[in-house]
Amino acid sequence: MAQAVPSTEVPFVYETVAAVSADRIESDIRTLAEFGTRHTLSETESDTRGIGAARRWIFEEFERISADCGGCLEVIYVSDTISGETRIPEPTEVVSVLAIQRGTLDPDRYVMMSGDIDSRVTDPLDGTSDSPGANDNASGMAGVIEAARVLSQREFAGSIIYAGLSGEEQGLFGGQIVAAHALEQSWRIKAVLNNDMISNIEGIDGVISNTTARVFSEGTRAVETPEEARIRRFTGGEVDSPSRNLARYIDRVADQYLTNLDVMMVYRLDRFGRGGHHRPFNDAGFPGVRIMETHEHYDRQHQDLRTEDGREYGDVLDGVDFDHAAKLTSLNVATLALLASAPPFPANVEIEGAVQPSTTLRWSAPDAGQAANLAGYRVYWRPTDAPQWTNSRWVGNVTEYTLENIVIDNFYFGVASVAENGAESPVVFPGPAGSFGD
Repeated sequence: MAQAVPSTEVPFVYETVAAVSADRIESDIRTLAEFGTRHTLSETESDTRGIGAARRWIFEEFERISADCGGCLEVIYVSDTISGETRIPEPTEVVSVLAIQRGTLDPDRYVMMSGDIDSRVTDPLDGTSDSPGANDNASGMAGVIEAARVLSQREFAGSIIYAGLSGEEQGLFGGQIVAAHALEQSWRIKAVLNNDMISNIEGIDGVISNTTARVFSEGTRAVETPEEARIRRFTGGEVDSPSRNLARYIDRVADQYLTNLDVMMVYRLDRFGRGGHHRPFNDAGFPGVRIMETHEHYDRQHQDLRTEDGREYGDVLDGVDFDHAAKLTSLNVATLALLASAPPFPANVEIEGAVQPSTTLRWSAPDAGQAANLAGYRVYWRPTDAPQWTNSRWVGNVTEYTLENIVIDNFYFGVASVAENGAESPVVFPGPAGSFGD
């Protein structure tokens, strides 16, 4: 009897998207902005002002969410002391807040959604002036909290981390500290969704749009070795890092599960010459992307609150579109739900087919307990100049498959694992260039 082919859509994901509340996100953005400043060097003892009060409120909010799901979240601080840096000259404790929702089948496999706790004004060392950081980045942090509210009501095969990272404006220190912690704990992080500014729809370029989002991703892995680079030179993979295929995955999720949202995949680590909190995770070898608004308004970023010549500066609530923040949060929620529902991602993917009329892909069989929800695999291919995967074939629960009369020289190839409920992993490109790890 032929094996049933899983559905290409997962119905409960539509329900998680619908559960995201713009009103709750608005309330959280307002709360975060009302701390006055969340600068990394700001007050830590006050209960009402500064980054100390903000991170304690986030911790308590995660614990309230956990109480609503019967204690399903483990809420922790991850911190280290930084000093002697250009933007952190004196010893300062950089503290991030993580809420971990453990998976039922593969709890050591993680996907993460992150937002930044801290804010800043014009002078990066000014920890006292008002710095509401309404869009940058109360919007991303509020999105993370809302994602925890929605997804904590369900169970998933893999684990989800909801992260509030500190020290971003001072040099991405919170991400560096958490990435180091993840390596120490041997966390198998398969995806980091860094949300940094997700609520502005009015750009300084004059464009007003609430129907697009950008996803930035690195092209080649930051941890690629010289030998791996040599292999990639002859086999391809310059645009098929795990982060890049994560971006393609998010693009497909938007098309399937959201309305009036088009993902712009940007083939760059971040905005030109700039950085974000996914980068420390990429530097540690973890796949990660940045999700954000498409049209930025620079008068509302890193600015003292002021009016000059009738022009208003500063990151205040007037520049926030709460519905857009909810829409991009929904994109994260759908993506996290699918990634965490998927079986173990294909590992040790290999390919062969030189001077042959056909192409063969092989991959390792996963641990049976971790893969109890595995239905099988889908093989993908696309023309080498196509931005998105164009062709696929369900191949069943096997670890090798040959595509007859499809010549390896003319296409790029990959394989995705598929759960019984239809949830898929991202496409994994063969060899070290595309590996998501074990």
